[in-house]
Amino acid sequence: MGQIEQGLERALRTRPVPSSTEARLRFLLAAHRGSTWQVAAVLGVSQRTVQRWVRKKPGARRPPGPTQVRAIEEAVLARWQPRIRARRRAQAEAEGFIFHTRARFGFAAPAGSSDDPRVRWITQDLPGEVARELFAARDAGAGEQQQTVILARALGHAYFREWGRRAHGLHIAFSDVEFADFSIG
Repeated sequence: MGQIEQGLERALRTRPVPSSTEARLRFLLAAHRGSTWQVAAVLGVSQRTVQRWVRKKPGARRPPGPTQVRAIEEAVLARWQPRIRARRRAQAEAEGFIFHTRARFGFAAPAGSSDDPRVRWITQDLPGEVARELFAARDAGAGEQQQTVILARALGHAYFREWGRRAHGLHIAFSDVEFADFSIG
């Protein structure tokens, strides 16, 4: 999962996802009404394994391995706040979002000019059509590169060209993304 996709996921949540494996297992058990059999089916392990993971006695407990920890994390992320995520996604697609980034922006210019590519901190309000395009690309399985192109085009149009009021014909290169975060609402 790339930085852009992680930023989108953070923006869709209102509460942090449980961080420890024990808390994640408790969440999965609560989501499946305490059924260790259903949790085992979701994680692809035996019911007895899940029972060992959630056992109350500290000495009898056997922790899950790295593969199982990843499976638990993916199962929790898939089930975390589904209605809130849908509502916030609809809000972002309707009203837009605020995009925060630190990236290298530049365009064709003579060497040494103030227009040379350089790292900039940018916070920009982007419209809902950009959010729709980003979510559609993510749902279609687009990679980080495609999502970067979508954001570069939108940021170039909003930040550098002021929605078509200046810098006509400006070509923008958006690279070296160090930080990408989104705020909705």
